[in-house]
Amino acid sequence: MLKLHSFAKINWTLQIFGKRPDGYHEVATLLQSISLCDELTFAPRQDFQISLTCNDPDIPVGESNLVVRAARVMQECARGVDIRLNKVIPAKGGLGGGSSNAAVTLLALNHLWSKGLDTTDLLSIAAGLGADVPFFLMGGSVEGIGTGTDLRSVDDVPQKHLIVITPNVTVATADAYAALKRGSLTTPDSASILSSSFSQVVSGDCVQWPLHNDFEVVIFEIEPEIRRAKVALLDAGARGALLAGSGSSVFGIFDDEAARDRALGQLRSEAGWRIFSCQTVSRAEYLRAMGPSGFPLLRSLKNRQSDTGA
Repeated sequence: MLKLHSFAKINWTLQIFGKRPDGYHEVATLLQSISLCDELTFAPRQDFQISLTCNDPDIPVGESNLVVRAARVMQECARGVDIRLNKVIPAKGGLGGGSSNAAVTLLALNHLWSKGLDTTDLLSIAAGLGADVPFFLMGGSVEGIGTGTDLRSVDDVPQKHLIVITPNVTVATADAYAALKRGSLTTPDSASILSSSFSQVVSGDCVQWPLHNDFEVVIFEIEPEIRRAKVALLDAGARGALLAGSGSSVFGIFDDEAARDRALGQLRSEAGWRIFSCQTVSRAEYLRAMGPSGFPLLRSLKNRQSDTGA
């Protein structure tokens, strides 16, 4: 049996440049793994069945679930597996929970079934499952361009203390993209150089951080409660706050644990909000958490900072 954490992510920046010829949107983003996590348990079976159970009755456990899809791709002559998903990351919150679950499944089954796939193989499979899945094979701080699957690892941010809020509303990613209008998009001639932006994130006061998410304009219009959650974080002392991705969650950055704890006391009076205290997770911490299943990635990423080209 193998038990692994499946971490969430936030986007320090998310810029959308319009549709590509293939129908997908061109993006530029800075992704960050955070300590908010689900837990996945994998137990080999003697037959060829893939079984998924989950503590959350609202999460589908059939063929539409990315965990099952990832397991099917990996199976090929291997025996079956029982997978138990303990869900904590809110669904449709823009925190990448489903993509993280899929990536962890790839890593776990590569190890459990002794598939021997290297990082290039795993990244290729991950990209076929979803745009965010390859990031969760790397963790830490990562630049993403193209459809978000062309990735480059960058220096980790010093640990930051965060609060994530998911109000009791949902915004589907497809609806968020459909709502984007030309005025909401970042234009190509105003695109920042991600590495330069990220160096500001690392070294600057977080009031000056280039936190930016093109989805904020449209998602705040669709669900004003999400805007209210961001304002509440700032009112509670966050030095910066942002929509977490393309879903309904927002995050705030605090100076230290004491400031975060004071904010938690203030925010928890809000009914209907899911509120999480967490922190950023470095790449080394992320891969250590993957245990033996992360060894192919540890070997691959140890001595390089290059494009994955997934």
